[in-house]
Amino acid sequence: MPAEQRKAKARQERGRLIVAAARELAEAEGWEAVTTRKLADKVEYSQPVLYSHFKNMDAIAAAVALEGIEELGTLLSRAQGLRGLADAYLSFAAEHPALYQAMFVRPTNLTFATGDIPPSLRAAFATLRAGVTPYAKDDAETLTELFWSSLHGLATLQAGSRLRPDHQHHRVSRLIALITG
Repeated sequence: MPAEQRKAKARQERGRLIVAAARELAEAEGWEAVTTRKLADKVEYSQPVLYSHFKNMDAIAAAVALEGIEELGTLLSRAQGLRGLADAYLSFAAEHPALYQAMFVRPTNLTFATGDIPPSLRAAFATLRAGVTPYAKDDAETLTELFWSSLHGLATLQAGSRLRPDHQHHRVSRLIALITG
């Protein structure tokens, strides 16, 4: 393997290590605890090395978010029907709270509704839209946005212990009835 390829591969691996470490720290201690100093210590690289890979912490969080969106998209693509989509989405959010926060709560430079939408987000949304489309009388895109935003609201409120934990199934059933009704 030529030296240039080895360097590129090593750089890519360092980038993956930084993202994995940020994700691990965030899941263990929350995003407030993820600092470049802590991250540099965890990956055993200097802070300038981190900055040679990522502009700032927001860029690191965006890389974590993209990774999470790909994972969620894969999970959604395996789901069957609206109930399956809803359950997969809500389970993912509950099982990976810091990752979910990076994806959909923390400010990032990622574009969602306009501009250069990341392919993984476009694919995950398309999966949701495919589940919703049979029930859309006219505007499947808007109905999908409503379904997604409802799931996001449920996930966020549940994560903050703002909803009765034993009523999740009932809430999702009502949401599906509203979509399909």
